[in-house]
Amino acid sequence: MSAAHILVVDDEADIRGLLKEILSEEGYEVEVAANAAQARAARTRQPPDLVLLDIWMPDVDGITLLREWSTAAEDDCPVVMMSGHGTVETAVEATRLGAFDFVEKPLSLAKLLRTVERALDSGRRKRQAGKLFVPTMMIPAGKSKLIQELRAELQQLAAHTTAVLLVGEPGTGREMFARYLHARGPRAGGPFVTLVASSLRESDVESRLLGSVEGGSRRPGLLEQAADGTLFIQELEDLPAGAQRLLVGALQSGAFTPVGASEPKELRARVVSSAQPGIEHSAGAGVRRDLLSYLNRLIVRVPPLRDYAEDVPELLRHHVDRLVDSEGLPLRHFSVAAQNRLRNYPWPDNVRELKNLVHRLLIQGGAEEIGLEEVERELALQAPAAEPLVKQDLLALPLREAREQFERAYLQQQLLLCNGKVGQLAKRVGMERTHLYRKLRSLGLDFRSIAED
Repeated sequence: MSAAHILVVDDEADIRGLLKEILSEEGYEVEVAANAAQARAARTRQPPDLVLLDIWMPDVDGITLLREWSTAAEDDCPVVMMSGHGTVETAVEATRLGAFDFVEKPLSLAKLLRTVERALDSGRRKRQAGKLFVPTMMIPAGKSKLIQELRAELQQLAAHTTAVLLVGEPGTGREMFARYLHARGPRAGGPFVTLVASSLRESDVESRLLGSVEGGSRRPGLLEQAADGTLFIQELEDLPAGAQRLLVGALQSGAFTPVGASEPKELRARVVSSAQPGIEHSAGAGVRRDLLSYLNRLIVRVPPLRDYAEDVPELLRHHVDRLVDSEGLPLRHFSVAAQNRLRNYPWPDNVRELKNLVHRLLIQGGAEEIGLEEVERELALQAPAAEPLVKQDLLALPLREAREQFERAYLQQQLLLCNGKVGQLAKRVGMERTHLYRKLRSLGLDFRSIAED
């Protein structure tokens, strides 16, 4: 079998030379181009099996060139984008145009070679026309059984167009999972439009959602902008009443009419929403029951980080690597003791809190190794007040205080379940009643007031 032909497009001579040398040593046939004109000529002269394409070039940028090739139906060849200033938005745009993956500079040669192998393998297997691939940077990190099952569930649901409701606590990464769901499905080539529900005002809700036509000028609304793609509604509970009414009408009829227009437009967007736990069971928090019935046909539960704490070390490394690559921050790593401490931290603000912690520690700088003492100082500064028991950082307290805090919270919740009846409580928790009375008094718990409430 002849060697695979790879085209490297980069305006930096050093990068072109390095990649040609390394890939040639791996047995590939390599051609290089310094700009878009040379790349077009090389591709016409000999169609490559793979293109490594830099995004930032002086004449024509890589995204524009990728769009040109995609429009010309020349996207049968896998394209891997390269950039020293990668963002999620850039990766999403590259994926939408058909890029196989997205790698960041400075290049990790081991990662690059793995990506090249995967891209060439996908080309050889000639996957069905138009299929898009999820960049590795967009794949949710984690090897726990919980996250593996969540990824598998999203992959299964991605093939459908039914509305999906992502239920989880704030900070659990629901938008990231929505983007993953979009990128795995047949609408990956379409736009992913985010609606922050709290940003809508009753005064402009119609034009924002439906669009408008005025004086021959047409402004597409969010429903039209997301056509053939996904509309992601962030925090469904925050939607104003007017927006809920308009959405119900559009979902029920499958069409909507822009303000000032006479003809309706077909609703061609898949709707994915996020909400906090509990909303799926009732039309609470001001959400219309009929709207909820349209949006919760498929429910995906996004777990809090404390439920898959075994992934914390990998998540720490993942966010360190991302921030070092994207912001040029100094590379630091967490000591084993620091990782173990963070595995046992309850993460009340979930993955968002973990990412913020890593960001602060990298910005502050210091020794290459982030030790236990440095982590403890950061956690002490960020300690939230009056959190539920499962979110309390009991490891930050002395043993006696931690035990008392746990017992108080535990017995208070159990009392509520028993309607303040100590006899039922004694059976439930397995304590002798006299000893239980003494324990309740020592902890300052008034079972009489709970029974009255």
